[in-house]
Amino acid sequence: MKIIKKSHETLIREDAHGGSGSRKVLLSDREISNVQGLTYGFLPAGSKFEWHTHEKMNETMVVLKGQGRVRDEDGVYDYSEGDVFIFPQAVFHEIENTSTEEHEYIFVRVYE
Repeated sequence: MKIIKKSHETLIREDAHGGSGSRKVLLSDREISNVQGLTYGFLPAGSKFEWHTHEKMNETMVVLKGQGRVRDEDGVYDYSEGDVFIFPQAVFHEIENTSTEEHEYIFVRVYE
């Protein structure tokens, strides 16, 4: 088989952002060049992916479940299911789950 198949059930959930949330790595930089990672992220109720930036890569976030807030140096932006955010390289941002349920996201990080 020349294609790569991964079963969602076999992907290991690991800590992300120092344990404030978690993720399953769907695609790594060893599998496709220019992609740092494709992850399925989880953020517990009331938690944050604290202020951070990604040097030399752009990040895209797709909200699968939940409503919360995203911050950058210019403001605060509400999110809900289906919203897409693009975080250009070196832009500091924070993602906050303001609800009482765990949120789910897809993150794609691509090298500049």
